[in-house]
Amino acid sequence: MSWNDMQPLLSDATLDTLFMVWWSTFYAVLVGIPVGVLLHLTVRGGLLQNVVVNKALGAIVNIGRSFPFLILIVVLIPFTRLVVGVSIGPTGAVVPLAIAAIPFFARLVEAALREVDHGLVEAAQAMGGGTWTVIFKVLLPQALPALVAAITTTVITLIGYSAIAGAVGGGGLGNLAYTYGYQQYETSLMIITVVELIVIVTVAQLLGDLVVRRLARRGAHASSLRVGLRRVRTEEPAPVTEAA
Repeated sequence: MSWNDMQPLLSDATLDTLFMVWWSTFYAVLVGIPVGVLLHLTVRGGLLQNVVVNKALGAIVNIGRSFPFLILIVVLIPFTRLVVGVSIGPTGAVVPLAIAAIPFFARLVEAALREVDHGLVEAAQAMGGGTWTVIFKVLLPQALPALVAAITTTVITLIGYSAIAGAVGGGGLGNLAYTYGYQQYETSLMIITVVELIVIVTVAQLLGDLVVRRLARRGAHASSLRVGLRRVRTEEPAPVTEAA
């Protein structure tokens, strides 16, 4: 197969892969953040401590994470067809990709929130902040670098999952590598596809690391300013009273 024949196939397959990864990441973040926050809040000693809810939700998340993705695609065929009208192609692959990514990302969110300094939460509560205030003013902002790192990890995982989905009719670079590279013995096309996947993963990782470093630097700068202000306040001399 000549390069002129490969080029349109590679372009279409790349766009399909990016389509699948983008939308599955979007839905994973949209659902995964609330699930991760709820897991964190309902843990023993949490703001909304509820062991029953935490255990039940944790069990669902663990089952979702342990399900082999290839089997998940097959099991979800009726549901996928019900939701998007098709069970194959890039659109059909978004549903199982998102469902596979949600529990994975939710656990990463829970771990990120667990690293937030509990003293900040107590300070917010002491100033009269309720649960929503703690979530949106303390937990999520403080965990933002870790959340971006979690999104990056999820994106990279979904790129690999999209290749698996492509091999069973999901489209994208995985489908191209399997259909032409493997079944039709187009070794050069398979190598190009693998290299392109590596490049996409590398670019995603570099961009994610860049954003995390900038957010971490900004957070460290803000923390140092807060510490400096506290120090200035505590070191202010007491007002001098004139002797009678």
